[in-house]
Amino acid sequence: MIVATRNEHKLRELAEILVGVELRPLPAAVELPAESGETFSANALIKARAAHAATGESAIADDSGIEAAALGGRPGVRSARYAGPQASDEDNLDKLLREVAAAGDDRRVAYVCAIALVDAAGGEQVFEARAEGRLVERPRGEGGFGYDPAFLPDDTGPGDLRTMAELSPDEKNAISHRGRAARRLAAHLGAGERSP
Repeated sequence: MIVATRNEHKLRELAEILVGVELRPLPAAVELPAESGETFSANALIKARAAHAATGESAIADDSGIEAAALGGRPGVRSARYAGPQASDEDNLDKLLREVAAAGDDRRVAYVCAIALVDAAGGEQVFEARAEGRLVERPRGEGGFGYDPAFLPDDTGPGDLRTMAELSPDEKNAISHRGRAARRLAAHLGAGERSP
Protein backbone atom coordinates (compact mmCIF):
# COMPACT_ATOMS: atom_id res chain seq x y z
CA MET A 1 0.00 0.00 0.00
CA ILE A 2 1.31 3.44 -0.95
CA VAL A 3 1.40 6.09 1.78
CA ALA A 4 0.90 9.48 0.18
CA THR A 5 3.44 11.35 2.26
CA ARG A 6 7.09 12.27 2.28
CA ASN A 7 6.93 12.97 6.02
CA GLU A 8 9.15 10.28 7.52
CA HIS A 9 7.66 10.82 11.01
CA LYS A 10 4.13 10.03 9.78
CA LEU A 11 5.32 7.02 7.78
CA ARG A 12 7.17 5.62 10.80
CA GLU A 13 4.19 6.13 13.13
CA LEU A 14 1.83 4.38 10.71
CA ALA A 15 4.28 1.47 10.29
CA GLU A 16 4.51 1.12 14.10
CA ILE A 17 0.73 0.80 14.36
CA LEU A 18 -0.23 -1.19 11.25
CA VAL A 19 1.20 -4.69 11.37
CA GLY A 20 0.86 -7.00 8.40
CA VAL A 21 0.35 -4.15 5.96
CA GLU A 22 3.27 -3.39 3.66
CA LEU A 23 3.57 0.38 3.58
CA ARG A 24 5.63 2.04 0.90
CA PRO A 25 6.46 5.73 0.61
CA LEU A 26 5.18 7.82 -2.25
CA PRO A 27 7.40 7.32 -5.31
CA ALA A 28 9.70 10.30 -5.86
CA ALA A 29 8.25 10.92 -9.34
CA VAL A 30 4.72 11.45 -8.00
CA GLU A 31 3.82 15.06 -7.30
CA LEU A 32 0.96 15.62 -4.89
CA PRO A 33 -1.54 18.39 -5.59
CA ALA A 34 -1.98 21.30 -3.21
CA GLU A 35 -3.93 20.58 -0.03
CA SER A 36 -6.78 22.93 -0.91
CA GLY A 37 -9.50 21.32 1.20
CA GLU A 38 -11.17 23.02 4.13
CA THR A 39 -11.22 19.86 6.25
CA PHE A 40 -8.71 17.20 7.23
CA SER A 41 -10.81 14.56 5.45
CA ALA A 42 -10.89 16.55 2.22
CA ASN A 43 -7.13 17.04 2.22
CA ALA A 44 -6.44 13.38 3.01
CA LEU A 45 -8.67 12.35 0.09
CA ILE A 46 -6.90 14.76 -2.29
CA LYS A 47 -3.57 13.11 -1.52
CA ALA A 48 -4.83 9.50 -1.49
CA ARG A 49 -6.63 9.97 -4.82
CA ALA A 50 -3.51 11.45 -6.41
CA ALA A 51 -1.30 8.60 -5.17
CA HIS A 52 -3.80 6.00 -6.40
CA ALA A 53 -4.16 7.70 -9.80
CA ALA A 54 -0.39 7.88 -10.26
CA THR A 55 0.39 4.31 -9.19
CA GLY A 56 -2.79 2.30 -9.73
CA GLU A 57 -2.27 0.83 -6.28
CA SER A 58 -4.15 1.11 -3.02
CA ALA A 59 -3.12 4.31 -1.28
CA ILE A 60 -3.60 5.92 2.09
CA ALA A 61 -3.01 9.51 3.07
CA ASP A 62 -3.08 11.26 6.41
CA ASP A 63 -3.97 14.85 7.05
CA SER A 64 -3.72 16.02 10.61
CA GLY A 65 -3.21 19.05 12.75
CA ILE A 66 -4.05 20.82 15.95
CA GLU A 67 -7.07 22.92 16.84
CA ALA A 68 -6.88 25.49 19.65
CA ALA A 69 -10.15 26.37 21.37
CA ALA A 70 -8.96 29.91 22.17
CA LEU A 71 -8.28 30.52 18.46
CA GLY A 72 -11.60 29.23 17.15
CA GLY A 73 -10.02 25.99 15.95
CA ARG A 74 -6.93 27.48 14.31
CA PRO A 75 -4.47 26.46 13.01
CA GLY A 76 -6.51 23.42 11.93
CA VAL A 77 -5.80 22.31 8.37
CA ARG A 78 -3.03 24.91 8.17
CA SER A 79 -1.07 23.41 11.09
CA ALA A 80 1.95 22.36 8.98
CA ARG A 81 2.36 25.85 7.52
CA TYR A 82 0.98 27.96 10.36
CA ALA A 83 3.99 30.29 10.59
CA GLY A 84 4.53 30.37 6.81
CA PRO A 85 5.24 28.02 3.87
CA GLN A 86 8.86 27.37 4.89
CA ALA A 87 8.25 27.35 8.64
CA SER A 88 9.87 24.70 10.84
CA ASP A 89 8.00 22.72 13.49
CA GLU A 90 9.55 25.04 16.09
CA ASP A 91 8.34 28.16 14.22
CA ASN A 92 4.79 26.82 14.07
CA LEU A 93 4.80 25.84 17.73
CA ASP A 94 6.21 29.20 18.83
CA LYS A 95 3.47 31.03 16.92
CA LEU A 96 0.72 28.85 18.40
CA LEU A 97 2.01 29.30 21.96
CA ARG A 98 2.23 33.09 21.51
CA GLU A 99 -1.26 33.40 20.05
CA VAL A 100 -2.92 31.14 22.62
CA ALA A 101 -1.23 33.02 25.48
CA ALA A 102 -2.43 36.34 24.02
CA ALA A 103 -5.99 35.02 23.68
CA GLY A 104 -6.51 34.41 27.41
CA ASP A 105 -6.56 31.46 29.80
CA ASP A 106 -8.11 28.76 27.60
CA ARG A 107 -5.30 26.37 26.67
CA ARG A 108 -7.51 23.50 25.45
CA VAL A 109 -6.41 21.91 22.18
CA ALA A 110 -7.24 18.84 20.14
CA TYR A 111 -5.19 16.89 17.66
CA VAL A 112 -7.26 15.72 14.69
CA CYS A 113 -6.29 13.09 12.12
CA ALA A 114 -8.07 11.87 9.00
CA ILE A 115 -6.67 8.87 7.13
CA ALA A 116 -8.12 8.37 3.66
CA LEU A 117 -7.97 5.03 1.88
CA VAL A 118 -8.42 4.67 -1.86
CA ASP A 119 -8.33 0.97 -2.64
CA ALA A 120 -7.07 -0.63 -5.84
CA ALA A 121 -10.57 -0.50 -7.35
CA GLY A 122 -10.98 3.20 -6.50
CA GLY A 123 -13.25 2.73 -3.48
CA GLU A 124 -12.84 5.46 -0.86
CA GLN A 125 -13.11 5.51 2.90
CA VAL A 126 -11.99 8.02 5.56
CA PHE A 127 -11.13 7.24 9.19
CA GLU A 128 -11.03 10.23 11.53
CA ALA A 129 -10.03 10.49 15.19
CA ARG A 130 -9.16 13.08 17.84
CA ALA A 131 -6.97 13.39 20.92
CA GLU A 132 -7.90 16.06 23.46
CA GLY A 133 -5.46 17.92 25.65
CA ARG A 134 -4.05 21.29 26.58
CA LEU A 135 -0.94 23.29 25.78
CA VAL A 136 1.87 23.63 28.29
CA GLU A 137 3.60 27.01 28.42
CA ARG A 138 7.11 25.72 27.71
CA PRO A 139 7.79 22.87 25.26
CA ARG A 140 9.59 19.82 26.55
CA GLY A 141 10.54 16.34 25.38
CA GLU A 142 12.57 14.91 22.54
CA GLY A 143 10.10 12.45 21.01
CA GLY A 144 7.35 12.97 18.48
CA PHE A 145 7.26 15.95 16.15
CA GLY A 146 5.19 19.00 15.29
CA TYR A 147 3.27 20.33 18.27
CA ASP A 148 4.02 17.29 20.49
CA PRO A 149 6.46 19.10 22.86
CA ALA A 150 3.63 21.36 24.07
CA PHE A 151 0.68 18.94 23.89
CA LEU A 152 -0.35 17.56 27.30
CA PRO A 153 -2.82 14.74 26.54
CA ASP A 154 -5.93 14.23 28.65
CA ASP A 155 -5.74 10.46 28.17
CA THR A 156 -2.69 9.92 30.36
CA GLY A 157 -4.65 11.17 33.38
CA PRO A 158 -4.51 14.23 35.63
CA GLY A 159 -1.41 13.08 37.52
CA ASP A 160 0.71 12.56 34.39
CA LEU A 161 2.27 15.83 33.27
CA ARG A 162 4.27 14.43 30.35
CA THR A 163 3.80 15.98 26.94
CA MET A 164 3.31 13.84 23.83
CA ALA A 165 7.04 14.38 23.15
CA GLU A 166 7.89 12.78 26.51
CA LEU A 167 5.89 9.59 25.95
CA SER A 168 7.36 6.40 24.50
CA PRO A 169 6.28 5.64 20.92
CA ASP A 170 3.96 2.88 22.16
CA GLU A 171 2.38 5.18 24.78
CA LYS A 172 1.86 7.90 22.19
CA ASN A 173 0.41 5.55 19.56
CA ALA A 174 -2.07 4.18 22.11
CA ILE A 175 -3.73 7.57 22.62
CA SER A 176 -2.78 9.75 19.65
CA HIS A 177 -5.15 10.97 16.97
CA ARG A 178 -3.09 9.16 14.31
CA GLY A 179 -2.96 5.96 16.35
CA ARG A 180 -6.73 5.94 16.79
CA ALA A 181 -7.41 6.66 13.12
CA ALA A 182 -4.88 4.01 12.03
CA ARG A 183 -6.52 1.40 14.28
CA ARG A 184 -9.86 2.16 12.60
CA LEU A 185 -8.16 1.68 9.23
CA ALA A 186 -6.60 -1.60 10.45
CA ALA A 187 -9.99 -2.88 11.60
CA HIS A 188 -11.46 -2.02 8.19
CA LEU A 189 -8.63 -3.85 6.42
CA GLY A 190 -8.85 -6.81 8.79
CA ALA A 191 -5.13 -6.25 9.43
CA GLY A 192 -3.20 -6.77 12.59
CA GLU A 193 -2.13 -3.90 14.72
CA ARG A 194 0.57 -3.52 17.25
CA SER A 195 -0.89 -3.56 20.72
CA PRO A 196 -0.14 -0.44 22.77
